[in-house]
Amino acid sequence: MKSKLMLILVLLPVIATQANALTPDELNQITFEQKIGQQISTDLRFRDSGGTLVRLEECLDSKPTLLVLGYFHCPMLCTFINNGLIDAMQELRLSVGRDFNVIDLSIDPHETSMLAGTKKTEYVKLYGRHGAERGWFFLTGDAPAIQRIARETGFHFAYDPQTNEFAHPSGVIVLTPEGKISRYLFGANFSGNDLRDAIVVAGRNENGSLIQRLALICYHYNPITGKYGSLVMAIVRVSGVATVVTVVGFIAVMVGRDRRARRGVSFEHRERTARRAVPTND
Repeated sequence: MKSKLMLILVLLPVIATQANALTPDELNQITFEQKIGQQISTDLRFRDSGGTLVRLEECLDSKPTLLVLGYFHCPMLCTFINNGLIDAMQELRLSVGRDFNVIDLSIDPHETSMLAGTKKTEYVKLYGRHGAERGWFFLTGDAPAIQRIARETGFHFAYDPQTNEFAHPSGVIVLTPEGKISRYLFGANFSGNDLRDAIVVAGRNENGSLIQRLALICYHYNPITGKYGSLVMAIVRVSGVATVVTVVGFIAVMVGRDRRARRGVSFEHRERTARRAVPTND
């Protein structure tokens, strides 16, 4: 609870700054548009942390892959996302580089491979498992390639020239070995169980279930304004009302049973008292 409060306090100045710099209409566009089953362009080329041109297909390496879109000089949110992902990955028996891969792809076309290399060293060390560096890619690229990946994954973001920062949604895109979108994981804190299930399902070249897809459609959370969309709020309200009705109904049933039980006990008591009061003939 304390860590969440600290996170909110840290983010408040950034949120306020971005809210002043970007219009409400621009902020409303900063969302994940769910595109489960979408094939991303695995032939696109980016530069890895060593400056070498690589195709996305090479980074997938026939493994399920976690794709994280952000940027390396991001002051806070991207760090929280990667730290949350590392915490979840450390709970798994599955390991980066052996069972699945991770791609951190910068949405800032001006970022360099050197900066990507610095971030890779930092995060791989924090993860702490042998061989992770072989399956964890930190990529930079030009604007057209970045825009294409963002469009294919439904990642809507906006650049703020006043602060030289990007406003963007938070989460992880889970890809199949073929490069199709299998699932989305939202936020900056991830469940180890959810992450494991997502990796296993993607490894079988399967997509999220119908229920999971419905949840994704309903989940419209704006990380900048800190508000949920009208659909999910309506569902939350209906669920809340249904819960209250259920609880009230349960209480009414239990109270009714208790009253009937008391009436039964009272009736038996009166019957016994009446029998004692009737005179007997000797």
